[in-house]
Amino acid sequence: MTIKREQVRSLRKEGLSYGEISKRTGVSKSTVKYWCENIKLNQKDYARLYTKQISMLSRGPSSSHYRRQKEIEKIIQNAEKEIFLSKDSETYKLFGAALYWAEGNKVSDFTITNSDPLLIKFMTQWFCNIFKVTTNQMKAHLNIYSQQNDSKLKKFWSDITGIPLKNFGKTFIKPLNKNYKKNNLYYGTIKVRVSKGTDFRHRVFGWINTILKDVKISVEITERKWYKLREYKRL
Repeated sequence: MTIKREQVRSLRKEGLSYGEISKRTGVSKSTVKYWCENIKLNQKDYARLYTKQISMLSRGPSSSHYRRQKEIEKIIQNAEKEIFLSKDSETYKLFGAALYWAEGNKVSDFTITNSDPLLIKFMTQWFCNIFKVTTNQMKAHLNIYSQQNDSKLKKFWSDITGIPLKNFGKTFIKPLNKNYKKNNLYYGTIKVRVSKGTDFRHRVFGWINTILKDVKISVEITERKWYKLREYKRL
């Protein structure tokens, strides 16, 4: 058992909440919960945490965080009404191209990598709709934490994407280290590759070049002005 894990479990035995332990140790709340799931609190500590939770819930509508959350929800709801989109439109094609520009592989294959199920779902459907391929022509690889279940996560991503389980390759499992991210990636990260899709990637960047034509000229002029920034010695 690692020193960090021992510290987390010790704090839980003292009666601290998962959130309190996370703030004190820097370990994500989900990991704290996973490490401490078999620790039973005594009646006194359980009563304290339960009372604190009820108190927070009762203050909800009057708290600034709650009010801000309701404001954000309203902004999003109003913004949704500003968009009128047909999936057969040019907008749909270019929206996917922009996502690929941001999250896709730029130099080889035709690959998108992300941890957001919504983005991955959209992009796998976009691959199918725009390039007339099927999910049987896609390969997938996961990147997960050591405490996560590889088999179950493959099934999750297969359900999301429609990619057959047999098309999932070997998963990369991140080694344990002393540094923990506060925002855990509950489903890991998935890389989806369209087989024989290199020409599709070139087409996507052709579309992007068309949209960025005016901007590209300006950037190239600026890059020529500052070309010496490219002249540096590797350490």
